[in-house]
Amino acid sequence: MTGFQAAGAGGGLYGDVGLLSPVSASPLVAALTGDRAVLAAILAVEAGWAAVLEQHDLAPAGSAAVVAHAADASRHDPADISRRAQGGGNPVIPLLADLRAQVKALDTAGVGAAKAVHTSLTSQDVLDTALMLVARNTLAALLADVKGTTAALARLAQQHADTLCVGRSLTQHSLPFTFGLRAAQWFHGLAAAARRLEALELPVQFGGAAGTLAAGTVLTSSSATDPFALSDALAAQLGLAATPAPWHTNRLAVTSQGDAVASVVDALGKIAADVLFLSRPEVAEVAEPRAPGRGVSSAMPQKQNPVLSVLVRSAALQAPALAAQLHLAAATFNDERPDGAWHTEWPALRQLLALALGAAGHMRELAEGLQVFPDGMRRNLDLSGPLLLSEGVSAAVAPLLSADGAGGSGDGKQQLQAVVDKTLQAPAAEQAATYRRLLREAVPSDRLSDAQLEELLDPASYLGQAAEISRRILAAFPDFALTSTEPDGNGDSRG
Repeated sequence: MTGFQAAGAGGGLYGDVGLLSPVSASPLVAALTGDRAVLAAILAVEAGWAAVLEQHDLAPAGSAAVVAHAADASRHDPADISRRAQGGGNPVIPLLADLRAQVKALDTAGVGAAKAVHTSLTSQDVLDTALMLVARNTLAALLADVKGTTAALARLAQQHADTLCVGRSLTQHSLPFTFGLRAAQWFHGLAAAARRLEALELPVQFGGAAGTLAAGTVLTSSSATDPFALSDALAAQLGLAATPAPWHTNRLAVTSQGDAVASVVDALGKIAADVLFLSRPEVAEVAEPRAPGRGVSSAMPQKQNPVLSVLVRSAALQAPALAAQLHLAAATFNDERPDGAWHTEWPALRQLLALALGAAGHMRELAEGLQVFPDGMRRNLDLSGPLLLSEGVSAAVAPLLSADGAGGSGDGKQQLQAVVDKTLQAPAAEQAATYRRLLREAVPSDRLSDAQLEELLDPASYLGQAAEISRRILAAFPDFALTSTEPDGNGDSRG
């Protein structure tokens, strides 16, 4: 099998270097999703096809080597090809003209290598397959960063299993929480999305001009093979999934990929949104890792902006629309090759991949270096004081206040609600003491001792199954919880 490796990241005249998309402006993203990467993928498909034809005695011996030499991406100019692509509506057409010219020039032995170039293929075969190659390489890098992030989140979940903080609902304090559970829930969302990504199949495309394999049937009519065997051979050659039939008008391979990638970005966006709030100076529960020159302001020297989270959130705000564009294209794929819908897939899919890879890299750095401030978490938890335990207090105390002291709790709940309502009328600074006093007055000490009351008002006593939830989450995704020094069960280590 010959693997496709992305070419260099040079931008060329029309190269996008990420000036207005800093989240994806990195050499790795450019190398895997940029114009040259797409060009290299197209050429890899053509070279792989020539090899398949020669292997099946459908092209002259020695032709695959000539085509592979001519398919070196450095021999082709993406800027020139992109300009000329307007003539036929896709970049494969002008690139083929250049490739054929290169093959003829390099075929000094006269083996007839030109006969192996694009024979029985159509532009959609090549471009669909090429984009699957781009996706394969990008998703491998994306998963590596995601696993680095999930390993860091798993460590945070374990290290802070008992670190108290406050849970928030509709922007308000709700119940005692732990930072370990928060990190575990971040882990849960990302690991579940990444598992979908791992399950993706990236299929080869081979259908010919109208998806009937007519030219391929003619090509193989006097041989011992058939077009379906050639399709399988190309899949093996390129390291893609085989497919039972052409999928040129059935775009599930594209929309499934878009959905899975967007789900990963969604999960990254959730983490970023939480970190952005938690790192506000008035909250100050976490902070991003610092680095020279990061988080600076053009006007305010004192600022340390949470720029990693900002960049990740920018990707999360863009990704859903790109995934929706893939579905819109799939739903309007008219005839056997559509008049524009297919063309809208290319930039949407590539931008989605670029955003995801860029965001995953930033999030990995954030998660691996996140600063956690337990004292700040406790300070914020204490702002609501014992009122935060009202739900638990009601469940434990209401039966003690019922008419018979043991039965139904309807009257007890009303009395406790009256205590809360009266407490909330007091100044904020006095509410904690007021609630304790009114609660003590409302509950006879022979039914609830002072020690028992204080235990009810301890935030650590009302965490439910927080620790077990965290444990179950990490246990459900063991491969994503591994650190770089922990074995994966096969003697390997993963980062």
